[in-house]
Amino acid sequence: MHERAAEFEAERGHLLAVAQRMLGSRSEAEDAVQETWLRYAGALGDPADREKIRDLRGWLTTTCSRICLDVLRSARVRREAYPGQWLPEPVVSPVPAADGFAPDPAERVIRTDQLGTALLVVLERLTPEQRVAFVLHDVFAVPFATVAEVLGTTPAAARQLASRGRRAVTAPDVPRHTADLAEQHKVLAAFMAAVESGELDRLAEVLAPDVVVIGDSGGHFPAARRPVVGAELAGRFLLGLFGQAARWGGPLHARPVLVDGTLGWQAETVYRDGRPLRMVTSFAVHDGRITAVFNQLNPEKVEHLSGVEEGGWPPRY
Repeated sequence: MHERAAEFEAERGHLLAVAQRMLGSRSEAEDAVQETWLRYAGALGDPADREKIRDLRGWLTTTCSRICLDVLRSARVRREAYPGQWLPEPVVSPVPAADGFAPDPAERVIRTDQLGTALLVVLERLTPEQRVAFVLHDVFAVPFATVAEVLGTTPAAARQLASRGRRAVTAPDVPRHTADLAEQHKVLAAFMAAVESGELDRLAEVLAPDVVVIGDSGGHFPAARRPVVGAELAGRFLLGLFGQAARWGGPLHARPVLVDGTLGWQAETVYRDGRPLRMVTSFAVHDGRITAVFNQLNPEKVEHLSGVEEGGWPPRY
């Protein structure tokens, strides 16, 4: 069993990545992976079930995906009753060293269209079945025969579900995110300089004409209940947002981080009523401009993050 546990741990990162893409929730993803372990341990205790595990990663991925599918189906009702706009729980990691921004074809595939808050937000448009089919096949290259097994359908039907998901993800109104980290670094530096200047025209130059700003506070703090769309409206909104934070009087700390694999920042301050406020901001960048800004300030989704002990405002890129 010790050896089997070590084999499972070697697959934990892969399973977390699968579950995170499907569920958009780090805590739910971790629960799904833990349930996968319990089912794996149970299968090991039955010789007949153990004999079926010929490809460990495949078996674990299929099992975890089925668990995620059940969670997605039950989550629909909860999401419909969610106060305001919904964003996924951010997965925050350190920014790589300066040479980590060098554009690389392999990194481009890993860090752009297959990662980022933008993709996770768009996946919310899909049915649970479409989301599972799209994530498994298009993101993790799982064969349609296996996808069909997860969904309890035929390979042809699984292919159609993934195709529908693909069309939704690439729809004209979806924020494009194609920039590698080097380009993100350049664009965000210009964005922060424009915000710091307080000049709307200068900020609008960094924003795509159809840029969208989405904020998720879970009802704990004031936030726009609908997306703010368009360079001028979004620019005014962002200047007002950061201007308010600066006037609250408390210290405002921020640091650059990777959010779901894309460049952003983590910030914290004291709200005007004395409550601590943490915010994780991520971006979608395409063709030298910001196409989307995602502000996650729901305490229930950021409370697990370590504090920002150093760094002032604005974050420096």
